[in-house]
Amino acid sequence: MKALFLVGGQGTRLRPLTDRLPKPMVPVMGKPLLERNLEILKLHGVNEIVLSTCYQPEAIERYFGNGSQFGLTIRYICEETPLGTGGAIRNCADCFDGTFFVFNADILSNINFSEMLRYHRRKKADVTIAVTRVENPSAYGVIEFDEDGYAVSFREKPAPHEIVSHFINAGVYIFEPDVLKRIPSGRAVSVEREVFPKLLEKGRKIAVYKGCNYWLDIGTPEKYIQAHRDGFSGKLWLPETNFRERAVYSRLNAGISGTAVLRGPIYLGSNVRIGPEAVVGPRVVIGDGSAVGKKCEISNSILWNGVSVGEESKLSECIATDGVSVKSASQRRHMILTPEASKALRHFPIA
Repeated sequence: MKALFLVGGQGTRLRPLTDRLPKPMVPVMGKPLLERNLEILKLHGVNEIVLSTCYQPEAIERYFGNGSQFGLTIRYICEETPLGTGGAIRNCADCFDGTFFVFNADILSNINFSEMLRYHRRKKADVTIAVTRVENPSAYGVIEFDEDGYAVSFREKPAPHEIVSHFINAGVYIFEPDVLKRIPSGRAVSVEREVFPKLLEKGRKIAVYKGCNYWLDIGTPEKYIQAHRDGFSGKLWLPETNFRERAVYSRLNAGISGTAVLRGPIYLGSNVRIGPEAVVGPRVVIGDGSAVGKKCEISNSILWNGVSVGEESKLSECIATDGVSVKSASQRRHMILTPEASKALRHFPIA
């Protein structure tokens, strides 16, 4: 089974986290967002991946390569200019000769993809769209569907008085290859605004799959933080963690002083160093190769790879991106720390 990921966006709403990285490479509990999605898909028998890239494609290809180390086959199709969701799908048409999944790159969900595929086949649909229910759909693309589970209309960001449904497009689709011929080529096309409405006009079947109880669009720093909160609580399922059974997860070669205090839940990457009398936790992620100095206090924070925190520093409700160095005796709260600058966060929902 094949899947297409639309990974070409610039992630402007997620800045400054995406100043140096494309959005699919932003780490979620120690692994890139894209890897988190791929490891779930693999469990459902998807083993051939096509990545539609545009922004910083080399960072994605450098990490994933041909996919062999992940037990997958990965192919890259790079857009010279942004083509939109529909244009990107059409640009990869030569990669697909059978039913395939399509994913937006910035979501996490608990969708059972095997069940979604069975549903698609039962409905004999040309396209199946996963939907999720939200209280206020005015910021999203809303889908109205009939009692048989087929889409009847699409409304983009409706005003409050125009809301006809609280179910929104979750950014996960199943396509039949014949649909690809109906997407214009060589220009930017929106699958949501242009392709799907035209398919309905032509009498094509678009099924709606409602089996999505957890869904998160990691489009802003606040939503990125929420993903970690949900991972710690168990609301977001991550294959290698269960913080209800184990408070601290550590990958390879952690060096933790015997006098350091760890207050779970905590996720530690490889080669992490935590100094004497440091207090770490709760709800802390520390990425590969990062070091926490003597008598530091870190809570409710996400440290990426290669972060160095000087002695006696205090970090609370912070994100530190790759390579950040925090001077000794520093105090930071509600901040995004990057090698270039710091930015205040108005809301930090991880606590």
